[in-house]
Amino acid sequence: MCPFNGGIHKMVGPFSAVVWESMTTSDHVRWQSRPVLQRPVIIAAFQGWNDAADGASMAVRTLIDAWQAQPLAEIDPEDFTDFATIRPSVRLRGTNQRDIVWPKVSMWHASTPGSDVILVLGPEPSLRWRLFTEQVIGVAVQYDASMVLTLGALIADVAHSQSTRIMGTSSDDTMIERFDLRKPQYEGPTGIIGVVNDACVQSSIPAVSLWATVPAYASQIPSPKAANALIQRAGEIIGTPPPLGALHNDVVEYDEQIQEMIDDDDDLAEYVRRLEELGDDAYNPNQLEFEFEDDEEDDGSSLVDEVEQFLRDQDGN
Repeated sequence: MCPFNGGIHKMVGPFSAVVWESMTTSDHVRWQSRPVLQRPVIIAAFQGWNDAADGASMAVRTLIDAWQAQPLAEIDPEDFTDFATIRPSVRLRGTNQRDIVWPKVSMWHASTPGSDVILVLGPEPSLRWRLFTEQVIGVAVQYDASMVLTLGALIADVAHSQSTRIMGTSSDDTMIERFDLRKPQYEGPTGIIGVVNDACVQSSIPAVSLWATVPAYASQIPSPKAANALIQRAGEIIGTPPPLGALHNDVVEYDEQIQEMIDDDDDLAEYVRRLEELGDDAYNPNQLEFEFEDDEEDDGSSLVDEVEQFLRDQDGN
């Protein structure tokens, strides 16, 4: 059924009535096209707290380009953004015109061999997360989305020389069995991805969350390696060959850049050597999300604490 032919989708959970109302009476979603899509997979990433080293946002941006995705909609940023924190920018057009570019969450659509997809990308909202999430869920409902797949990246005790680890979680038993995922175990502060995933559960929409690990000592360097790992796992889940070649040269340059940084510092080289020796023992996949913020109960013994102290000491010299 075309999602715009007047049909009403029945939803289960507390989001049901408010989502449908928001999608029919509010002006938060600005549609740019009305394609007919067959039960698309929604793939979403948000810049900010959920996006260490730009790994998740780079992944979605790469998919938009590789799949030649077309504009679908934008979420009006006015009610969801603190513009003093995430500022709009000015761009020159021609010789006498200036345009204001507002930070906003945008959506694109594409058809792939495995599934139709809707790609969502933009800054994590600053305000009114529940209302914002209703807009995303509303789009999923209108298109009868088969799944919402969120991408994130986080800091962990890992070495850049090793394969990027991907942690996949879901609250849906069918998704867990089908894609070899695990139940989420994390408790603590969360980002917009956690809120979107919870809204999917409440609305009976299957949801999967993929997280790529980023080395603590390279957390300020954009990571095409994390993006590539997310792209590969997402492609496996939706049944579409991932465009891994799109970031090949960037991955090579990334490894070379970090290796040069390590070669110039004996202490950092020793730290990385220890990570390589520890391998999978260097991190706990059930606690990866704790690395986003300082844990007040941390005893200070982790390798992340050591490298962060090392880098602070270097800045002071």
